Amino acid sequence: MTALHVFETEQIGDTLVLAPSRDLSELHLSRFEEETAAVLNLIESIPAKNIVLDFSKTDYYGSTALGFFVKLWTRLRKGEGQMAFCNVSENELEILRLTKLDSLWPVCNSREEALAAVTKKPDDDPPTASS
Repeated sequence: MTALHVFETEQIGDTLVLAPSRDLSELHLSRFEEETAAVLNLIESIPAKNIVLDFSKTDYYGSTALGFFVKLWTRLRKGEGQMAFCNVSENELEILRLTKLDSLWPVCNSREEALAAVTKKPDDDPPTASS
């Protein structure tokens, strides 16, 4: 596992797991922008097709983080990759629901469910995800 300032990263097969180590609020915007650039560079340099975002250490993310999630997803879609969220708090889930972003990505109860969701083949059963 690699620790950046905001994200802990771990590669599992062709999936990169990103685990924010603290809330992704607008208060730390300059550091967050540096971190997101580092994550995007990391995605380009390692063979990771999919991303799982694990929010087990957080309770909140702001609009800048939402923009970053969309940017990640856009980059993944170019390579036909998948993205899933797991261990989201009630606050984070509400933000995803209000923005309708929960319709783009599976929101799973555990890291294991999220890993299964991003590695399913198109003809497999739909991923077990909760919203």
